[in-house]
Amino acid sequence: MRNNTVQLACGVALASFILLMLITPKIPQPQKYHDFADKRELFGIPNMLNVVSNFPFLVIGVIGLMFCQHSSYFKLSLQGEVWGWISFYVSVVATAFGSSYYHLSPNHDRLVWDRLPMATAFASLIAILIIERIDAKKGTVSIIPLNMAGILSIIYWRYYDDMRVYGLLQFVSTFAIPLMAILLPPMYTHSEYWLWASGFYPLAMIQETADKVIYACTFHTVSGHTLKHLSAAMVPVLLTIMLAKRNVYSEKLSHAKST
Repeated sequence: MRNNTVQLACGVALASFILLMLITPKIPQPQKYHDFADKRELFGIPNMLNVVSNFPFLVIGVIGLMFCQHSSYFKLSLQGEVWGWISFYVSVVATAFGSSYYHLSPNHDRLVWDRLPMATAFASLIAILIIERIDAKKGTVSIIPLNMAGILSIIYWRYYDDMRVYGLLQFVSTFAIPLMAILLPPMYTHSEYWLWASGFYPLAMIQETADKVIYACTFHTVSGHTLKHLSAAMVPVLLTIMLAKRNVYSEKLSHAKST
């Protein structure tokens, strides 16, 4: 029953994607996107706060990768689960470098390296939820194609100057992850951390949209985009705390390994 529901959801998503591409015009990346509120240069670093606010991604990404070497610490009990989390934490580390590189000199070409690791991070989280809550083998197999879909969405955007595919995947991921966490029965305790983590990304998007408003309201102390980086970094932070605290439901683990 669960597999049928997932297949139906995938079919609806695919049909919706095709319909969207047929009936909507392409959405180019506006040049004004790169006009951030805080352009201060400090210690010789241009756009300094927007650059250094990516440091938390590096810290939590490295911590996560270190713990993934000891799967028993994170209680990574299912086949392929460790690879899903490694893919996620590699994307988090890459976000630190890609976003910092972009903010040193914001432009379309550098924006690719900012968005690419974020796309693969979302893809990895969806694969992890499939492994944990639907089917371990299918979820493991999905890691590569889901990551490829994220990468191709960035390539399509940059090559055709059309944000529809990237925007759709980001929109779907933002809603799919908390919905999967709510609707699919958990295999581990502390599942509520998925929801807390999911809440920080929409907050980050709001802060990004209100970049200049926040900068003005804080008397040019901190911009919305800088706060966006800090809020987005809370996603891997909360998920790492979840992994450290959780325990497996033994009866569900036995069922998952038998299917």
